[in-house]
Amino acid sequence: MAGREHVFTCETCKRSFGYKHVLQNHERTHTGEKPFHCGMCEKKFTRDHHLKMHMRLHLGQKPYECTECDRKFVQVANLRRHLRVHTGERPYPCELCKSKFSDSNQLKSHMLIHKGEKPFKCIWCQRRFRRRQQLLHHKCSSKKDK
Repeated sequence: MAGREHVFTCETCKRSFGYKHVLQNHERTHTGEKPFHCGMCEKKFTRDHHLKMHMRLHLGQKPYECTECDRKFVQVANLRRHLRVHTGERPYPCELCKSKFSDSNQLKSHMLIHKGEKPFKCIWCQRRFRRRQQLLHHKCSSKKDK
């Protein structure tokens, strides 16, 4: 924080911030406080900006348009991630094999293979899956018996 007259420090983790409102936003990561409420559904948010982004979903607003195809997005970050479909960019390499991914979440999911982890479990038959989608599409015969 060189050059700043005031430094605001989090008492919980000792992280420092240049502005008090940024510290206050950060502190909510420790307290779990979500003071910003959506008036159209039950969702709550830690930051007003997150509520504004969420409201775009209800209002059907997708201001970020792909120049390569007709897709539109609520957030600019989603457009940037989508553009990698067109460019072929894969900036997230696996450090254990030669695989590369266009999205950090794809890499995280891939790492479960190397770790042998299957975090999603069927409550009926106890079968485990690497991805939530796999669990959701799982046709469980044990469920019919219950």
